[in-house]
Amino acid sequence: MVDKALTTVTVGLLWHSLSSDNLGVGALTESQINICQAAALKAGVAVRFIVLGTAGGRWYPPIGVDVVYGGRPSFRQWLLGKSDFSRSLDKCDLILDIGEGDSFTDIYGIKRFTFLLISKLLVLAKRKPLILSPQTIGPFNSMPCRYAAAWVMRRADKVYARDSMSRRYLSSMGLDENAAEAIDVAFRLRFDKPDKRSEGKLQIGMNVSGLLFSGGYSGGNQFRLATDYPKLVRQLLARWSDNAELDVWLVPHVLPNNLPNDDDRVAIRTLATEFPGVRVAPDFSSPSEAKSFIASMDFFTGARMHACIAAFSSGVPVIPVAYSRKFNGLFSSLGYSYVADAVAHSTDVIEKFIVNGMEIRSELSAAVKRGNDHAFAQLAEYERELEVVFTQLGGRARTDPNGLMTGTQA
Repeated sequence: MVDKALTTVTVGLLWHSLSSDNLGVGALTESQINICQAAALKAGVAVRFIVLGTAGGRWYPPIGVDVVYGGRPSFRQWLLGKSDFSRSLDKCDLILDIGEGDSFTDIYGIKRFTFLLISKLLVLAKRKPLILSPQTIGPFNSMPCRYAAAWVMRRADKVYARDSMSRRYLSSMGLDENAAEAIDVAFRLRFDKPDKRSEGKLQIGMNVSGLLFSGGYSGGNQFRLATDYPKLVRQLLARWSDNAELDVWLVPHVLPNNLPNDDDRVAIRTLATEFPGVRVAPDFSSPSEAKSFIASMDFFTGARMHACIAAFSSGVPVIPVAYSRKFNGLFSSLGYSYVADAVAHSTDVIEKFIVNGMEIRSELSAAVKRGNDHAFAQLAEYERELEVVFTQLGGRARTDPNGLMTGTQA
């Protein structure tokens, strides 16, 4: 509950979600809220949240948090003066835009880029403080998109890249003055580490990406992988599933009921039929529940980045299977070289790399620990920056004679 004695700062969480079937987006949102609450406590203010993003089939708001859903961005509704999104922005003192982690780019198509861009333009039109929270920036392959993105980011109060590759990309666009680097906020996702599931057996977790298994959103190897991903998964399961010393778990992390090409569970059901020796993880109700499950593994591999972050940040040795530069950028920023690049290497090379990773788990564990030390230090700095912002907003709320920054009710 909000302490009525404290000034309240209302934070709009743009392109976040607490109901997304992609638990990675949910992990970003839960973690962002955790960081904001810690920063607000140090700043001596209360904080409430308005989520401004896509909705899914779940609902996992953190307990005890003052949070509601606002309107979805719509440029047409804004022009007609009927925008719930615009009215939600009016209630916010600050906008944190996380771009669903990796959506501020034109590689997913001009329509999606335009949608992300317009939402930022509407925030700027309202003269609301705009911070782009840690995320992958770009690439912007079209010059008009690159120009428009640079124009918007130059006018943001701060732009945080979540990896050194994105930070360098910002520099190449001439965006250094208000840019900084901080790791993915999902490293701060809370979890419970359960006891071992089967005494004496090695617990192997494999996140199977339904998206890669079906060839991408459009099929036909959309991401131009050198690896035959379905073949890779089957070869690993053929190697591991009948080993009496192993418990092999198939772990979903994206669970949309209406998008079978993107649903990890669809691919997992197929594989569980082919390999009856494997075990299937449950349909998780929240990102924290998924991370708590993953944290019980002795070794993990996966092609959903936030499933791999869940493993890494809970201390589990992991081999991520990269299909885009967001993997390479993030894990290289942590000094972690144990990433299987499915764009660059063949199926057999990737299989051998993953199998070897399981054999040298202690080496991976040491690298994971070093990487986590770096990640948590970066997020501590991000939290301190938010503390400064909340302190400033709290001061303005107390001194503004017009009451413009009073943390209005959602």
